[in-house]
Amino acid sequence: MTVSLPPQLHVFVRDWLSGNQVVLRSADGHVVIDSGYGKHVPLTLALVGSRQGLDGGLLSLLVNTHCHSDHMGGNAALQRAYGCPIAVPQNELPAIAAWDTRALLLDYAGQTAERFTADRALVPDTIERWGDLDWRLLAAPGHDMGALVFYNEAHRILVSGDALWRDGFGVVMPKEIDAAALPATRATLDMLSRLDVAVVIPGHGEAFTDYRAALERAYSRLSAFESDAMRVARHVVKVMLTFTLLDRERIPLGELASYLARVPLFVEFNARYLRRTPEALAQWLVDELCRVGAARLADGVLVSPGAAPGMPRRGSSA
Repeated sequence: MTVSLPPQLHVFVRDWLSGNQVVLRSADGHVVIDSGYGKHVPLTLALVGSRQGLDGGLLSLLVNTHCHSDHMGGNAALQRAYGCPIAVPQNELPAIAAWDTRALLLDYAGQTAERFTADRALVPDTIERWGDLDWRLLAAPGHDMGALVFYNEAHRILVSGDALWRDGFGVVMPKEIDAAALPATRATLDMLSRLDVAVVIPGHGEAFTDYRAALERAYSRLSAFESDAMRVARHVVKVMLTFTLLDRERIPLGELASYLARVPLFVEFNARYLRRTPEALAQWLVDELCRVGAARLADGVLVSPGAAPGMPRRGSSA
């Protein structure tokens, strides 16, 4: 499906390890939204600097929808390459300034990102002009409690980050870990439902136009999570290990139990919810990921299958 976007706006559709990049060009200075994961920095730099990106121009501002590793992992590299200031959501600024690796879900979740300096805050309920377009910044807590989405009323475009995908939203913590996360997710969906949206540019996946249907699917998933805390916990650990596997590409089965026993998120979730030995947790996760096609086994190694059907294609454009 072809999605019509203003000519000064270009989307680089990435994969599940790196969030999408949105390039907004104007004579007053180009803006990029989100920077992908650290492992993919060379590709991020190539895409941003390409003809469909900055095309030899200067990067005036790099902004983040939220500060998870798959969206801000290339910030430091882009800042070095272009000397650009970085703006992050207001409620993320303290964690970035302190480089709070637990709050940013870095070492707590077995993820990495190069430290960077944020130059200013993006304030909810204000207007920013990027790419000769006015964007209203809207608080969208849930997946990330400090997240923002960006809405252009004139073209009815929503840059939704991980607050809304075509088939759901980013992982949300169970109530025992963060009591505010699930209620905030519902409040965010309610807020989004009041917007007049023609095109959604999500944090992962192609831009899409079936906005109301996407909201219905998101509400359905949220209701299932709200009714079953164990389901939420199982989902979190499966998603986090899938991300690790996408990053590492291969994990020997003999190393998986020890990995799960030393990464704080898996330790905490196992103690609170799953209550298995590290070996039993490893076997359960292997079975679950292989069952849904998120991994495969090859000679005693858990292997990432790459982009499965329905997953975004790395480095494609919209």
